[in-house]
Amino acid sequence: MDIKNKNNVNSIHIYYGDGKGKTTAALGLALRAIGAGKRITIIQFDKGGSDEFYSERRIINFLKDKGFKINLYSTGNFRIDKKRRFRFENINSDYEEALSGLKLTKDLISKGKQDILILDEIISAVYTKLLSKKQVEEIIELYNKNRNFELILTGRKIWKKLKDSADLITQMKKIKHYFDKGIIAKKGIEY
Repeated sequence: MDIKNKNNVNSIHIYYGDGKGKTTAALGLALRAIGAGKRITIIQFDKGGSDEFYSERRIINFLKDKGFKINLYSTGNFRIDKKRRFRFENINSDYEEALSGLKLTKDLISKGKQDILILDEIISAVYTKLLSKKQVEEIIELYNKNRNFELILTGRKIWKKLKDSADLITQMKKIKHYFDKGIIAKKGIEY
C-alpha cells in the first residue's frame, strides 16, 4: 500500500483466536468511534435469532434510536437452544444466510458510506464452512480497491493470505475459561 498521508490511512483489523473477547473488542472500537461521531455498520455472521441471546443488540438499537450513526444487520439462523447450548451442525438455510451476509458486505463496501464496517464472525463462518476462504479474500480485494473506511473482521482461525492482508491483528488466546468447569454462558457476559 502506498501511504501518502500516514495520519489518514484506513486499515484492516482482525480480532481472532479461541479466547473470549473478539466481538467485545470490535464492539468496544465501535463504541469509541460512535463517541467520535463516526458512522458504524455491523454485520453479524451466523448470529441470527432473538435479541435475548445477543444483548449487544439492545444497546445498539438504543443508540440508533437516539440518533447515533450505527446500523446492525444480523444474518444466520437461531443456533442457541432453550438450555443455552449451541447447535454446531449446519443446515441448508445456514448457508443461505451466510451468502446473504456476504452480498450485503459487498454492497456496503461498494457504497462505502460508513466510517467503520465490522464483519463480526465472518472468519468463523469460514471455520464452520459456511463461507470459503476465497469468498472472504474477495471481500478484502474489493475493499482494497478503495479503502475509504476501516474494516474489522472477527473469528476463530486465520490463514496466511488473510494474515498478510491485515494491517492490525490481535489474537485472543484462551488461557483458562469457566466453560471448562461446566459453567454455562452468562447473559451480559457471553451474550
